Parts: sequence; C-alpha cells; structure tokens
Amino acid sequence: MLHCRTLSKIHKTILPPILRTFSSAGLPELSQVRYNVKRGNYSELNDKDVTFFESIIGAANTLRDGPDNALQGYNVDFWHSVRGNSKLLLKPGSTQEISEILKYCNQRRLAICPQGGNTGVVGGAVPVYDEIILSLGRLNKILGIDDITGIVACESGVILENLDAKVQEAGFVVPLDLGAKSSCHIGGNISTNAGGLRVIRYGNLHGSVLGVEAVLPNGKILDLMSDFKKDNTGYHLKHLFIGSEGTLGVVTKVAILCPPRSESVHLAFLGLKSFDAVMQTFKNAKRHLGEILSSCEMIDEISLTAAVENMKLKSPIDTYPFYMMIETSGSNAEHDMEKLNNFLQLTMDKGDVVDGTCCGEPSKIQEMWKLREILAPALAKDGHLYTYDISLPLRSFYDIVKVVEKRVGHMAKRVCGFGHLGDLNLHLNITTEEYTAEMYKALEPFVFDYTSQLKGSVSAEHGIGFLKTQYLKHSKSTEAVNMMHDLKNLLDPNAILNPYKVLRTY
Repeated sequence: MLHCRTLSKIHKTILPPILRTFSSAGLPELSQVRYNVKRGNYSELNDKDVTFFESIIGAANTLRDGPDNALQGYNVDFWHSVRGNSKLLLKPGSTQEISEILKYCNQRRLAICPQGGNTGVVGGAVPVYDEIILSLGRLNKILGIDDITGIVACESGVILENLDAKVQEAGFVVPLDLGAKSSCHIGGNISTNAGGLRVIRYGNLHGSVLGVEAVLPNGKILDLMSDFKKDNTGYHLKHLFIGSEGTLGVVTKVAILCPPRSESVHLAFLGLKSFDAVMQTFKNAKRHLGEILSSCEMIDEISLTAAVENMKLKSPIDTYPFYMMIETSGSNAEHDMEKLNNFLQLTMDKGDVVDGTCCGEPSKIQEMWKLREILAPALAKDGHLYTYDISLPLRSFYDIVKVVEKRVGHMAKRVCGFGHLGDLNLHLNITTEEYTAEMYKALEPFVFDYTSQLKGSVSAEHGIGFLKTQYLKHSKSTEAVNMMHDLKNLLDPNAILNPYKVLRTY
C-alpha cells in the first residue's frame, strides 16, 4: 500500500476527524416574513386531524409543537437559513401509512412538507408556513443487496453512510458521496438529484437509480421499482421523482445500481499558481488518468485559509493561490500508481503543478477529504455565509469569484470559491460578520443574472427548493416551466405537497 509522499518536499498532514444564506448562530427570521410569502389556500390543522393521524401511526409517532418548541429542529434547516412554524410532525413507518396520510391530507387540503435528513441548502425540506412535516426517518430498512449485479433496494429513510457501509461489505459502493453522508437520507438524495464528489466517475443519479416507489398526493402508490438497467417500455416515470424535491410525490423505496468497490484508491493534493494551470491540469487528468479518474476538486486559497483559521487545521502543503484534489480508483494498484506518477510528473514538468502530496493509505485519504468537506462549515464561522451553487463553463469557471470580489469585497470578510471542477460545479461563497440586507441586495439577483449570461445553471446540485424559485427562469425556458406547472397540476391538483418550493404559486 502506498503511503503519503510528497512531490517536491515532505509535509506534515494534521486534520480532524446551503443554502444560500445562513448564520452560524441564532434562529433566522420566519421565511414567510423575510420573503413576504402569502399563505396558500390550505385548511387549518385541528384536533380531529391529529386524532386521525394517531390512529394510523400511533401517538408516539405524532409530535405536536408546544411551549417546549419540540419541533424547532424540524422547522429550521441545518444551516439556519430558513424557518417555518409547523405545529405537527408525523413519523410514518411504512409506505401504506404514508398513503393513508396523504389521502387524508389531500381530502382535507392540508399541506405537507416531506423531510429526510434535513441537510438541504435551499430551504426545500422545511416548512414555510404551518405545513405538516412528514419525516421519513423510520423508513430505514435495506431490503436487499444482489452480490452479483450490485443492485440495492432500500427504503428512502436509510442514511447514505449506513447504506454505503452495507454495500461495501458486499464488495460494492454507492455511486454518491456527500459531506452530509452521515445524516442525509438516500430518498432525499434522489428527490434532490444530489451530485457530490464523484459525478465525474459515476454520473448523476438519473443514470444510477433503476427504480423508485412513490406515493402520490392522492394516496395512490406508484410501484416503479426495477432490477434492470435496460427497460425500454414506455415513459420512464421514475425520472419525474428524481430531482422533483418532494413536490410530485413522496419517494418511499429506491433501487440503485452500485458499481464494484475499487481495490486501489489514491488521492493527490496539489498546489498551483493560477487558474489557467488548474484548467491545464484538469485537461491532462482526463487525458492521462482516463478510466481511473474518480474525482477532481478545486479549492482557492481563501477557502482553505478559512478552514485553517476557523477550524484550527493545517494544510497538507504550503500556501498557493489554488489547490486541486485528484482521486483515482481502480483495480490494480501497480497500474494505477504508474499512471498517476506519470501524470504528476507531466504536470510538474510543464510547471502547472508546483507542489503536492500523494496518498494511498485509506486513513490518510479520509483525513484529506475531511479538509474539503469542512470548507462550508469553516466559512460559516466567519458569522454569516452567502453561498451559491452554480454550474459554469470551464473557461469562465472562476471569473465570477473575481467579479463578485470587485462588487462586494469592501463589505465582505471573504469572497472565495471551491467546487467540483470535474463537473463544472462551483460553490461561490461570501462571508460577513452578520446578515445585512445591503449585501443580500448586492448579490441577488446579480449572481444569478451573471450565471445566466454565461448560459450556466443557477443550481448545479442542490435543487431549487424555496430560496431559488424566482430564478428558475434563468435556467429553464418559459415553455419548460409551463410544462412543469402542468405536471404539478396533474399529479397534485390541490398543491398539498411541499408548497412554495420549486414552482412557487403563492
């Protein structure tokens, strides 16, 4: 097994074991107030409703809010960016129970907010007003793992990290890896079409998910589970629910095709002096690493400095304007290491990479990945973080950081960027000591307008949720948005499922 080594010198690596705006402490203002949202035409919850729900799932799984603020953790997102005021949380334990709940709510016109691990960053998993919160946490069974095909079937409330651990025991790996893997649910990942660190290798979930089971707003159960990659029989309805953010139906089961676990994994942490060098290194990584390239990340100096300062960490190499994390995964360590060595030598001979460290020891690889995964929480410790998840053309990938720095740098503590270079997904970040309307107005809609001018996407991997509904038009044509409304009206005519999200009508 290859151990940590450096490309030009020896370094000591010491590391510890969204959202658009959020504060590191305190409760955010109610979303309905801050964003001036009108309540939809929904019924008010009453005691009779609660009694019915208790008859379906039991009193122990029916939680009402009260003076103790028992629902505060469910009404506020993880990043403290949005807040609702739901008065009831339901914890069903089966697809049939969810069916009965939705059928009743549809008849009563009671709004529902499906919620998984509540790790989303665009306000899609928490109420805006008093929607009933439907928690999927009890649907946490892994139903089967085929040790020949790698097809996994499970309920939607299974935590991603737990699912991956079980799948790895069978010699496979879940084709999705996120910083929030210890708490996010696989159903929520699918409902938001989560991206993560290895899209360059495994692609988006639309290609990995073979089937889903979903409950429609009227309570009907739609069984779209499948064990086949090829099933060319009519409309692929499963795709309606991948990325629909709980607005068309509640995903209750999933079938995922998992690739074999790699026997040989290596990670290089590189220092570069310019973004031009980053682009050239990315091009050479695709050309010379080919089939073993599994991840390609970019971090700028300001982002890494936040982790060093706010999380008391040490970088594995010296300070440079840009850093890249390049991971390879294969089946033959000798072959993979030869390709990686040749690639690294090439990039250093060209002068694109000036320093770095390469590691093949699993524990060291995990430590280095933690440095990347902790960047957003580290930036949040500045006080208040405005962060934007966008896709941009490669040649313009980092330009927006410079443009925003020029526009708001005098009001900010930091303006920086990092992201998934392999799939052109940039996380633009601006920090201040506290939230200010002045900064908010300077950033929005400017960031989205600029992204649209470059023909990028206003949401690369986190969805539209509540916070980006007015900017959907920047990435979808009028005709496409109208068709989305038609689908919503067809499947959810009473608009009870996750209102105010994706397609805001109030």
